[in-house]
Amino acid sequence: MDNEPDHENVEQSLCAKTTDEELNKSFNLEASLSKFSYIDLDKELEFKNDLIDDKEFDIPQVDTPPTLESILNETDDEDDSFVLEDPTLLNIDTIDSHSYDTSSVASSDSGDRTNLKRKKKLPDSFSLHGSVMRHSLLKGISAQIVSAADKVDAGLPTAIAVSSLIAVGTSHGLALIFGKDQNQALRLCLGSTSAGGQYGAISALSINSDCSRLLCGFAKGQITMWDLASGKLLRSITDAHPPGTAILHIKFTDDPTLAVCNDSGGSVFELTFKRVMGVRTCESRCLFSGSKGEVCCIEPLHSKPELKDHPITQFSFLAMASLTKILVIGLKPSLKVWMTFPYGRMDPSSVPLLAWHFVAVHNYVNPMLAFCRGDVVHFLLVKRDESGAIHVTKQKHLHLYYDLINFTWINSRTIVLLDSVEKLHVIDRQTQEELETVEISEVQLVYNSSHFKSLATGGNVSQALALVGEKACYQSISSYGGQIFYLGTKSVYVMMLRSWRERVDHLLKQDCLTEALALAWSFHEGKAKAVVGLSGDASKRKAVVADRMVEILFHYADRALKKCPDQGKIQVMEQHFQDMVPVIVDYCLLLQRKDLLFSQVYDKLSENSVAKGVFLECLEPYILSDKLVGITPQVMKDLIVHFQDKKLMENVEALIVHMDITSLDIQQVVLMCWENRLYDAMIYVYNRGMNEFISPMEKLFRVIAPPLNAGKTLTDEQVVMGNKLLVYISCCLAGRAYPLGDIPEDLVPLVKNQVFEFLIRLHSTEAPPEEEIYPYIRTLLHFDTREFLNVLALTFEDFKNDKQAVEYQQRIVDILLKVMVENSDFTPSQVGCLFTFLARQLAKPDNTLFVNRTLFDQVLEFLCSPDDDSRHSERQQVFLLIYVKCSGPLELLQAGGIVQFEESRLIRMAEKAEFYQICEFMYEREHQYDKIIDCYLRDPLREEEVFNYIHNILSIPGHSAEEKQSVWQKAMDHIEELVSLKPCKAAELVATHFSEQIETVIKKLQNQVLLFKFLRSLLDPREGIHVNQELLQISPCITEQFIELLCQFSPNQVIETLQVLECYRLEETIQITQKYQLHEVTAYLLEKKGDIHGAFLIMLKRLQSKLQEITHQDENTKEDPSLKNVEETMVETIALCQRNSHNLNQQQREALWFPLLEAMMAPQKLSSSAAPHLHSEALKSLTMQVLNNMAAFIALPSILQRILQDPVYGKGKLGEIQGLILGMLDTFSYEQTLLETTTSLLNQDLHWSLCNLRASVTRGLNPKQDYCSICLQQYKRHQEMADEIIVFSCGHLYHSFCLQSKECTVEIEGQTRWTCYKCSSINKVGKLSENSSEVKKGRITPSQVKMSPSCHPSKGDPAVKKATSEPVLDPQQIQAFDQLCHLYRGSSRLALLTELSQKRGSESRRPFSGSQSGPAFNSVFQKENFQLQLIPPPVTED
Repeated sequence: MDNEPDHENVEQSLCAKTTDEELNKSFNLEASLSKFSYIDLDKELEFKNDLIDDKEFDIPQVDTPPTLESILNETDDEDDSFVLEDPTLLNIDTIDSHSYDTSSVASSDSGDRTNLKRKKKLPDSFSLHGSVMRHSLLKGISAQIVSAADKVDAGLPTAIAVSSLIAVGTSHGLALIFGKDQNQALRLCLGSTSAGGQYGAISALSINSDCSRLLCGFAKGQITMWDLASGKLLRSITDAHPPGTAILHIKFTDDPTLAVCNDSGGSVFELTFKRVMGVRTCESRCLFSGSKGEVCCIEPLHSKPELKDHPITQFSFLAMASLTKILVIGLKPSLKVWMTFPYGRMDPSSVPLLAWHFVAVHNYVNPMLAFCRGDVVHFLLVKRDESGAIHVTKQKHLHLYYDLINFTWINSRTIVLLDSVEKLHVIDRQTQEELETVEISEVQLVYNSSHFKSLATGGNVSQALALVGEKACYQSISSYGGQIFYLGTKSVYVMMLRSWRERVDHLLKQDCLTEALALAWSFHEGKAKAVVGLSGDASKRKAVVADRMVEILFHYADRALKKCPDQGKIQVMEQHFQDMVPVIVDYCLLLQRKDLLFSQVYDKLSENSVAKGVFLECLEPYILSDKLVGITPQVMKDLIVHFQDKKLMENVEALIVHMDITSLDIQQVVLMCWENRLYDAMIYVYNRGMNEFISPMEKLFRVIAPPLNAGKTLTDEQVVMGNKLLVYISCCLAGRAYPLGDIPEDLVPLVKNQVFEFLIRLHSTEAPPEEEIYPYIRTLLHFDTREFLNVLALTFEDFKNDKQAVEYQQRIVDILLKVMVENSDFTPSQVGCLFTFLARQLAKPDNTLFVNRTLFDQVLEFLCSPDDDSRHSERQQVFLLIYVKCSGPLELLQAGGIVQFEESRLIRMAEKAEFYQICEFMYEREHQYDKIIDCYLRDPLREEEVFNYIHNILSIPGHSAEEKQSVWQKAMDHIEELVSLKPCKAAELVATHFSEQIETVIKKLQNQVLLFKFLRSLLDPREGIHVNQELLQISPCITEQFIELLCQFSPNQVIETLQVLECYRLEETIQITQKYQLHEVTAYLLEKKGDIHGAFLIMLKRLQSKLQEITHQDENTKEDPSLKNVEETMVETIALCQRNSHNLNQQQREALWFPLLEAMMAPQKLSSSAAPHLHSEALKSLTMQVLNNMAAFIALPSILQRILQDPVYGKGKLGEIQGLILGMLDTFSYEQTLLETTTSLLNQDLHWSLCNLRASVTRGLNPKQDYCSICLQQYKRHQEMADEIIVFSCGHLYHSFCLQSKECTVEIEGQTRWTCYKCSSINKVGKLSENSSEVKKGRITPSQVKMSPSCHPSKGDPAVKKATSEPVLDPQQIQAFDQLCHLYRGSSRLALLTELSQKRGSESRRPFSGSQSGPAFNSVFQKENFQLQLIPPPVTED
């Protein structure tokens, strides 16, 4: 063994460790791993995971649970949901809806299990978690198993059980006991091959909690108990369960005298071991009978010694998994069923799995049961509250993309799953993240299929159990103390969680340093999964991991230097270090080890110049984000030099303003900044390094002042410097540091005073003789007047009660006026900026500035200058502020700054400058509201608001009659302007306030187009003005004037408008339409007047003219709009005839229809058969349309007689109209066929209805009981009385007297009817409704009753005679008829035909214009269940 090589490769199937040291580690760590599992429980008490919902449902204490026999007698229904033993205890609202959308445990989508598997495939997480499990081959045990098979004919291994010893059962009935020490020596060999020949193979093993007893179950059903200390056989049990069945499971409970077993018949038995008078006995009790559903997996709840006093352990829980459900029962203090859980639909070949474990949830440690069958794992948490009640809480279930054949808890947070293709999956339970996947096919796992098929006893098992056994490996996998043992055909493997240090080292061995650091950091932050070996409080754990990470970082740095390519391009070396050095910097800063980063790591990397440069560049993002502030002077110096050498001066500037530069040579840095034009950095160094705020301004002024004084254009660099200077001054005056941060509070007043004193200096230092006064303010004004004044405005906003600041403010304003107004160096635009600035300052409520009257006049003149269109809105706003301030009650403001001006002068200035808002404000103060209308109309931005203004003046109380009259007069003067601006608004204004002066308004509107727009807005309700038309009292002449204008400007809309207009005279309107030759409109008006014939003649004349155009049309004309016009005119004429034919006699109808027919046939008469007209076919089609429509009003013989009497057709040319006549005959044949079919269908409906009604009426009633539902006495209680017995269709039976006492009668249409007392009480209905839809909804008890006397009265009984003599339907017949109506789901054919006739009639009476629709009704043809399809007319054979 010692000479064999090691094999450890996570990517391959297994990892075999063969050295004595590693084997010793595998077993000697058992105690520590067991301790770790309980340390994990303690840590889990502190762990709060939001991903798990612990309140999905809660099961309170079961007071009266059913017996086990009642559970066993239940039928197994796959569609049942989660069954609690007391259904009233289930809180439906808290059940996980996703889990129970279907009743399936194996899948949330029972219909397609592969669908979920495609969606939920988990990613490979090796790079994140490393190798979580350590795999070892137990070579000593494996070798001895093979040797025993060869030497003593032990057979192949069949089962394994692990405690402090390892027990392996064989196919020849032997149990091999091995130690778990380093030698893995064979301690005992229990049994013999001869006994094995009698009992068969060992099919199940179990070791008790103190490792003193071993239970062996055999394939032929026997059970033996062995003393593991002496190797003595203590019991041989042959009658614990039915003979002829194999033992599938045998399990010790925490009570050493109690065990449970499960046989291949699907039954479960409790085994109680006793010793009386030195005689060992075993009593058996059946817990579950296989005849009610075969159990194929059992799992008792085991607790470690640390949890022996847990309140749950006293119940001795046992979980059982049958083929259809999960059961949890308590063996103590008495047998009790706690829960059942049906699987629902699943793959019948999937293996049911059960596993208990104690977990910590909500600061309490309680047992959790995991169970699954297929690809969904469910978790149930069992807990006991202070009152002693047991609650079962469903936790978040786990969806997988594979089917499971084994489930094992390795600790409270980590589970190990084995899928059907022998691949292990390590899962973190709480986050459901897959940590590792391992292939174990080389183990050659032992399956228990032969035992599930009970081959040793003849295979007498069900097909379902045999199918499950194909993948059953319950006895081949055993876990103990955080270790999992896998039994192969020739070997035993052990798996356990690696310690955190071992996982990190494993990655280091594979040269995955970056992954190792990432994994170690996850341990440091407490975010890693399946952590083993870290104990103590959080700070201690972090310290341990941090020390290990420091070691890795040193190793990483050494590796970066050693792996650096010695030859090649410099870019290759840079790329190498750029891949590695940032990792070192990142983790050093994460660990807050700057001392390590800037000493040992920096010294080590400085050995290579490329690595040193990459290291310094890596510091840049941390410095810029202020995550790295304390840099050593040497590193800071090297950093600046490095970027300076690489010509990255912008980066240097950005770094300097984020660094603490007190440790640098200030003068040298300032010189470097000035030489390289790093002005931000220079200002920062002066401010932070020397608390000097004036020197930077002096340096910048020296650069930009000379060219500005000389009138030269500034370069781009100088412009940038000037802008920085303005921003710097603004920051200093606002108390902010430049370019970022804040000035220390104790320095803010000092800095402000220094900056003000600097700006108002009379001369600069070392000033030449020709220098003008106030050079600094003058320079800033020349550079950017507006921005400098904005800086001052922002500064002045902060001046509240600071007397010194107020003095500076007045002083600066005086200097500004002296510099700009008294000199001609500045442009009018610049002076305008100053005046705007002053106006805003003067307009402030708390203004303290003083400006003399002359200067103030200049400010106002500038604001009102019409020559300057720029910033018009801003100047108007400033002027308004000044005016409001000047119009106060005082002649002078307190500071003497602003004098009150004449209103007339200000108004003239505002009008000149087109400041209409100011004019409005002034006029309103003078109550000159009429002039405000001019302001609105002249202001293009507010002209549409004039309507609201006029309306408000005329509507709101508080204005005098004279003021309102002046406003109205002004509006009348501008009425044309108002109408052209918004006709609707103008019409609404007139109609609202001066409806009696409409004629005056009309006279003022000389423009006909404007008049037309005004009248249309006023009279046409479709225009949307909100005025009551009835209150307008408009004369007909105005309406007729509007109609005439409408005929001129919009003739196509005349008919539509006339339909909505009311106040007009027909005769005058007809004259207007005739004047403009609008024939359609004239016909409409004549029809409305009642002159149908006159309207028809006009339409007929139009039709004839259109037909004449077709007759004389050139055959070569390609486009033919006239034919379309003919069709449209013909359709309108037909509609006219149809609308009025109902009110005419036969002679009057013929006077309409026959001229129309003559008009359509005339062109066909003119065309000879030798030379047919171009549109002859189209004309025939149109003529046929006329015939079809007139056939509804004119008798068919009259039509034929009129056609045949025609001079043309009476000369033997019947062939020309043959098509017309045949078409009419086809229509007649179709209608005759439709009538016959309808009659047949109605007769069939009537026969079917009567048959069903008769069958329903003659049906008997079957009462539910033979006693009255009210008095609870037999129905034959009163033999002496003719008491009637009333039976309802619901099955309830009553005495008539009892019903009368309960007032269960109702009056409907003068008839008394009974109602069922019980059903009426349940449904809360006190009144029988006549609406059959209510009966359908179940709101009313069916009223079908049978009434019979209890004592069989004679035929001459008056009561019976009275009942039979009434001709009305009794309630039973009414109920039968209702049922008949409900049976027939479609609409009756009679209803269909009735609606068809109504629809046809409504279509024939449609309005002429087509704009009005027929009556709205709910059509049966729009219902979804309408399926009637009419057959086409029969084909006429020639």
